[in-house]
Amino acid sequence: MKARITGVATYLPERTLTSSDVERRIEGYAPRRGIVERMTGIRRRHVARDDQQASDLAVEAVRRLPRPASDADLMIFASASQDMVEPATAHIAAAKLGLSCPVFDVKNACNSLLNGLQVAEALILSGAHRTVLVCSGETPSRAIRWRVRDRAQFADSFAGYTLSDSGAAVLVEADAERGVFYRDFSADSAAWAVGTLPGGGSVHPRDPEHSYFQGDGRRLKEAFERIGPDIFLNALKRTGLTWDDFAVVAVHQVAMPYLRFLAEVLDIPDDRLVVSLPEHGNCASATLPLQLALGSWEPGDRVALLGLGGGISMGVMLAEM
Repeated sequence: MKARITGVATYLPERTLTSSDVERRIEGYAPRRGIVERMTGIRRRHVARDDQQASDLAVEAVRRLPRPASDADLMIFASASQDMVEPATAHIAAAKLGLSCPVFDVKNACNSLLNGLQVAEALILSGAHRTVLVCSGETPSRAIRWRVRDRAQFADSFAGYTLSDSGAAVLVEADAERGVFYRDFSADSAAWAVGTLPGGGSVHPRDPEHSYFQGDGRRLKEAFERIGPDIFLNALKRTGLTWDDFAVVAVHQVAMPYLRFLAEVLDIPDDRLVVSLPEHGNCASATLPLQLALGSWEPGDRVALLGLGGGISMGVMLAEM
């Protein structure tokens, strides 16, 4: 038995902000014009309506799946964002969808949905479930710092200006022939403090000053480089495949310079990459399903999902669709 991805859908809010819009919106400090797009390659990102929550974005994506959500016997809400600390956002999304199956959350920054698929596969292989709905609703626009004190605070808040609101849904089912055939995950948790959203937990439960993204992009890049690309290259070595054997190679994308660097190091052909970043921004955990939705593949094709997340963590999943 295998676990096969049988449906992928995304939801992108209609409202968008260009990188120029972002720079004009910043108050208190005037960044050099054009710096956001020049540093990231992002032209625009999506912004949810004020009345939309993370669960709403996930629900919109689920409703775009080719099969009804009621077919699932388990739902996993796998996202860096959440409606509230308690209860699990999965319950809120399930209530909006009218589901009565078991639900729970999986959270691991931008690798949340990829880890959700990992859990879904394991539960299907164990026989505990046969059809698992994994969904995500990302609302990072709520944690962007718009009033900036000085250049240092602008640099510390810069990661937030890349982020985009989005929803995603992936249906995973038991299948006798096709499905996920390789997965591997790693972490360097000593680097957890490089990028954070520190408010809302036990460390800073009620301090508004800690409700914004903060981090050092250069140190984050160095942390990923320190781990190295072996987790991705080993996936090819252990399966005897090359990137040319995949219809789509989906890679988590935070900035075009780093995507180009990673693609060059891994030797991924341009015609296998789906470059979502310039027009959609960093969609956090919804990035990989967005690229599957945008990419060209047919049933029976192989796809590769390469994840990078704060914390920091890396993951790879290879699947036959």
